[in-house]
Amino acid sequence: MTGIMNKTNIRQVVLDTETTGLNPKEGHRIIEIGCVEVMNRRVTNNHFHVYINPDRIVDDSAIAIHGITNEFLEDKPSFADIVEDYIAFTEGAELIIHNAPFDVGFLDHELSLLPNEKRRTALLSTVFDTLAYARKKHPGARNTLDALCKRYGIDNSHRELHGALLDSEILADVYLLMTGGQASLLDDDADQEDQQQEIIRLSSDRPKLKVIQCQGDELEAHNEHLQKLDKSSGGSLWRKLEGMDNES
Repeated sequence: MTGIMNKTNIRQVVLDTETTGLNPKEGHRIIEIGCVEVMNRRVTNNHFHVYINPDRIVDDSAIAIHGITNEFLEDKPSFADIVEDYIAFTEGAELIIHNAPFDVGFLDHELSLLPNEKRRTALLSTVFDTLAYARKKHPGARNTLDALCKRYGIDNSHRELHGALLDSEILADVYLLMTGGQASLLDDDADQEDQQQEIIRLSSDRPKLKVIQCQGDELEAHNEHLQKLDKSSGGSLWRKLEGMDNES
């Protein structure tokens, strides 16, 4: 956890892709990339989003998940057309990805299809896999993006279908909440000021609290309990406090 909380000055990019199918080794391709920028553990207004013509048919099973049809993709650019814009946005950042091997595998496959292209994700960015992290943090629990939204109280009711940009925006919220357990101890001064504004202090002119002393049977029962503590511990803390009250 400490290593994560020290990442406040690193530029991060939350990334998601949609594809024609499940396996790039079977010829499947990327059809959508969505990226959201995070700086100093805050989501910025800077994002990258593009649809891509995969030069192949999208599987019906994939369309059922993301709703992106072959007809919609006909006039979209190829990966070769957008690769430099994609790299310009992500290079040098830490990529935050849910089930990173899937997306990185597809991205590297797309790069490998370009003539004379030697760049790969590992050379361009570091990667943080939120699925792997969630499995360690919540062992035995479901750690899908929907399950994490429910666990961390994130409203994803507007997510009827998968979409790369929408899922990146949701994942950014999940990542910040899931890794923010000790952020208040290490945040910048600006963060501390924000937190101090949330502290509600009691008014100095409020009525004094009424103190009710125990009497009769309650007092006798209290003394009997203290005697038992004296025997077992050689002198209870309550006796010491009572002694201090008598001296004052």
